[in-house]
Amino acid sequence: MKKQMILLLVAVLALAALCFAQSTTEHKMVAPEAIKWNLLWPGQEMAVLSGDPSKEGEPFVLRIKVAAGGKVPPHWHPMDEHLTVLKGSLYMGKGEKFDESAGHHMTVGSYIMMPKKVPHFVWTKEETIVQLHGIGPFKINWVNPADDPAKKAGSN
Repeated sequence: MKKQMILLLVAVLALAALCFAQSTTEHKMVAPEAIKWNLLWPGQEMAVLSGDPSKEGEPFVLRIKVAAGGKVPPHWHPMDEHLTVLKGSLYMGKGEKFDESAGHHMTVGSYIMMPKKVPHFVWTKEETIVQLHGIGPFKINWVNPADDPAKKAGSN
């Protein structure tokens, strides 16, 4: 029993230390009209709400806006991806080939957790906004590098 109490105390202290290490001294509030969207490639924009998605081990929150009819080819991330659909609807499937028959229709309020390194693809039928959070670094690794929309648009 004493050993279990010590283990519980160690776990609580470790969790407290983690929370303290990731906390900040400032709060942040962002109204929808204050969001600064940046073009990723034609038909897709991204806004960083908090954190730095490029930094190893740093929590971040992004919003991604995909135009109606937008498609994101098969890709994967080096971190777990947590998505919440805020506007519109998102179709998402797993696999290394874009296959709409393998997709799931996710409506407003839906939550998706895609584990790291799992190939997946998405598409929309209407303008869609998702909120994405995770622990950096956030990177997009294309299953087929030729599918990279930024390269296709000529905007490296």
